[in-house]
Amino acid sequence: MQEILIGGQNGTQVIMDAAMGNRHGMISGATGTGKTITLQILAEGFSKIGVPVFLADIKGDLSGITIPGQPHEKISERVQQIGIANFQHRGNPAVFWDIFAKTGHPVRTTVSDMGPLLLSNLLELNDTQTGVLYSCFKIADDNGLLLLDLKDLRSMLQWMGDESKELQAEYGNISGASIGAIQRQLLVLEEQGAEHFFGEPAIQLEDFCKTDFSGNGVISILDATELTTKSPRLYATFLLWLLSELFETLPEVGDADRPKLVLFFDEAHLLFDQAPKVLVDKIEQIVRLIRSKGVGVYFISQSPLDIPEDILGQLGLKIQHALRAYTPKDQQVVKSVATTFRSNPKIDTEKAIQELKTGEALVSVLNKDGSPAPVERIFIRPPESQLGPVTPQQRSEIIGRSPFSGRYEQEVDRESAYELLKKKAERQIEEAAEDQQIKQRKTKAPIRNSNRQSAGEALLTSAARAVGSTVGRQIIRGIMGSLLGGRR
Repeated sequence: MQEILIGGQNGTQVIMDAAMGNRHGMISGATGTGKTITLQILAEGFSKIGVPVFLADIKGDLSGITIPGQPHEKISERVQQIGIANFQHRGNPAVFWDIFAKTGHPVRTTVSDMGPLLLSNLLELNDTQTGVLYSCFKIADDNGLLLLDLKDLRSMLQWMGDESKELQAEYGNISGASIGAIQRQLLVLEEQGAEHFFGEPAIQLEDFCKTDFSGNGVISILDATELTTKSPRLYATFLLWLLSELFETLPEVGDADRPKLVLFFDEAHLLFDQAPKVLVDKIEQIVRLIRSKGVGVYFISQSPLDIPEDILGQLGLKIQHALRAYTPKDQQVVKSVATTFRSNPKIDTEKAIQELKTGEALVSVLNKDGSPAPVERIFIRPPESQLGPVTPQQRSEIIGRSPFSGRYEQEVDRESAYELLKKKAERQIEEAAEDQQIKQRKTKAPIRNSNRQSAGEALLTSAARAVGSTVGRQIIRGIMGSLLGGRR
């Protein structure tokens, strides 16, 4: 049996059975109470037993997980207090990622793979605008036009506006006002840097599921310091996209002795803030089912109540750091949080939540039969890796040694479907002009331009016009993605 030591106190150690690692978990507590350290020690524990880890580094503190920590009197004291055997300072294998490609390898996907529901949530569209976006994806799919990046999407929307009357019979009303609103939101998204996220080469999910030569799980660290301040909605959408893609891609594994991958989602409240019910329902469904794929999901937030109740009920590991109760509302939150633990007659859970010191927590793990163990009050074990971030030079060295170095840095700019349509439209126009000239010479009749076009001709000519300023777009081949469905 493989185990992960979480911490202990007064001769009691709390240990998580790795076989329960895909039953998900929650780390919560007020700011400054030790949530980041707890995330770090769990990531270390999973890596040590060969489980790959993906985590988002919100504050920039977690990059130190890559190098050994330094001896310190307080660390030695905590090690003895918990009773940790064979404690040694060590780093962990890690890869740095960054959507903005500044402090790690770029992370990209395509508009097609993102799908209309996640994209509409990212763009904060209303129901009518969301319907138009769904039509956009459907029309692109029907015509074999995969959407790669935001400029491709904008060109498609422009063509839909030009040909709305011809499209109405088959795809319903396409409001010019809705198209204009979507276009404006795309501009806002680009100003937030989202154009870096959409494009090729798209990230291969198996690159998040690697182990090193020693069998340790590789920790993938997404630098989210700029992302969560500049575009928190993009951060949340990326995590939801990652979760849905893993759910679709990974095979069923059933019950195993350890997970295949664990994900740590910091600032978890961002995943659900203002999300439409249909999206929340999908997230709940995936969290419930993805454990069968061997994936564990761990949410980090200030309060467990930031997580929808149906998801909270599926979380096996609960680690609660201190909460402060300065107002009646705060007191009600503390009382509600206390009820999420299985009671321990030795602990007044509600009182303890307010008394916990930094680095101390209330913890409940799952027993081998899947039932929750009674809550324990413990000190979280110290990490074996460095507390705090690495230097920029150390980060650069780690990126340079990465097995993915050079794989994603160069953006690909291959011929797109729009370019092909543009060329085809130009050829048809030239052929039509030649035919008319031949006919004129035979009949000596003046050349007349028809004002009527077939739907196919309208598609070609409008695509050529729309893409005229979008030369060089990139497209992937395959079926158009939709939310949580559709593959590359």
